[in-house]
Amino acid sequence: EIVPQGIENNKGNIYMYKTSPQNVFDAYLKQFDSDFSSFLRSRSEEIISGGRMVITMIGRRILEPSNKERCKLWELLAKSLRDMVAEKIVEEAKLDSFNLPYYNPNGTEIRNIIQRDGSFHLDLLESFDVNWDATDDPENEDFVFSKITSGQNVAKCIRAVSESILVSHFGEEIIEDLFHRFADRPDGFQPKSSGGAT
Repeated sequence: EIVPQGIENNKGNIYMYKTSPQNVFDAYLKQFDSDFSSFLRSRSEEIISGGRMVITMIGRRILEPSNKERCKLWELLAKSLRDMVAEKIVEEAKLDSFNLPYYNPNGTEIRNIIQRDGSFHLDLLESFDVNWDATDDPENEDFVFSKITSGQNVAKCIRAVSESILVSHFGEEIIEDLFHRFADRPDGFQPKSSGGAT
């Protein structure tokens, strides 16, 4: 299973959000713990003794998994889907039964899983920020933020990582409309100061 079990009560959300019940947060962490431990054990069998592994993943610096900064894009996607439900383009039951198989861990969670699993020793754990919109460069004095361009760029990024699972659940016929809505959301995209990935 890639989606946590027992989160049927996460209706209207497609990920952990501030309105999600506590069992949803617990189930996502439990699923990530299981998946990441399995990944570590499998890699430890492949790496020669004394070998090293570098892992890069999207995570978060803060403890709260539903923090607006980390869940905003998934909430915008959920809002776009809810709009499509309201317009009878997507069935409400389809939305209510969908949850993204994704978890962005914090450093403490990663460290705890690695130490408990015991397949590897952790030498270094670093965090760095990456903007979802690669063209949004606050260090470039000539940069002019465009909400339209940023929305389109972020939509392409999110589409690249989520399209296949969205197609398998909702069908291919909604995808173009969904990501146009996502890119054009008036409550959507702000300059880098509003967040990216960690």
